[in-house]
Amino acid sequence: MPIEIGAHAPHVTLFDTERKAVNFPEHGQVTVLAFFPAAFTSVCTKELCTFRDAIGEYQKLNATVYGISVDSPFALAEFKKQQGLMFPLLSDHKHEAIKKYGVVFENLSNVGLTVARRSVFVIEPHGNVSWVWLSTKPSDEPSYDDVKKAVEAASAHKH
Repeated sequence: MPIEIGAHAPHVTLFDTERKAVNFPEHGQVTVLAFFPAAFTSVCTKELCTFRDAIGEYQKLNATVYGISVDSPFALAEFKKQQGLMFPLLSDHKHEAIKKYGVVFENLSNVGLTVARRSVFVIEPHGNVSWVWLSTKPSDEPSYDDVKKAVEAASAHKH
């Protein structure tokens, strides 16, 4: 089952495209976790480029956006470069984050690939999940306006 609103977000350490360990969520700021099935696929490219184009707005809200997939750091580095993404992409090649967040998608494209279910989690500065969007099929995209509204609401919750 996916992590629900109000739950404390599980802490995970994954590697970014420079193969540096990244711990998330970070306390004291809003964290946006955008889980996506596979780099270089059309819907994932569109989704991450939409986040890329809005990254300035997220930064103004003191929010960190992470794109997370089960791809290797090397594939993600090339994907990040090709798409000009200015936020970290994290490799969950051991499936740790997708299991902890409950967003495992089995058998992508009927070839037996286990990947991340396309999903977005917004985590408040004190570590609770404040908003969740889950795809019902890999071609679904989140409402980007709703993600932004959730981030605005979460950044207003600084206690």
